[in-house]
Amino acid sequence: MGQIIAIDYGKARCGVAATDDMKIIASGLDTVETRFLMDFLKKYTVENSVEAIVVGLPVDLKGNISEVETDILGFIENFNKEFPQIEVHRLDERFTSKMASFFISQSGKSKKQRQQKGLIDKVSATIILQNFLEQKIR
Repeated sequence: MGQIIAIDYGKARCGVAATDDMKIIASGLDTVETRFLMDFLKKYTVENSVEAIVVGLPVDLKGNISEVETDILGFIENFNKEFPQIEVHRLDERFTSKMASFFISQSGKSKKQRQQKGLIDKVSATIILQNFLEQKIR
């Protein structure tokens, strides 16, 4: 059994979350500069068993795909070459940043901590992963 990783992909940085080995709980791992994401994943997969990743699908309220999708598709192509044995899933990431901001504001973090974009990315990845897990249960 392996973990599932979620990625909230951005042009500058990516939030990364992972499940436990039983695939019950999603937890934020880190925020990684996009240019170092593949290196991070290579190291992580050496240290942990990973069976799938979920990459957010950036859709706006009208159902239009964001321009970062081109970069995401390039990342997925490279990922598939590097890790052909790991499944890649996509999940609509609409509202995850807003939800992450709300959850962070309710967590008791200081205003300075709440404004850290990296924290929002990591929490967004966690929400994407938790949503994916809940959809698999249904």
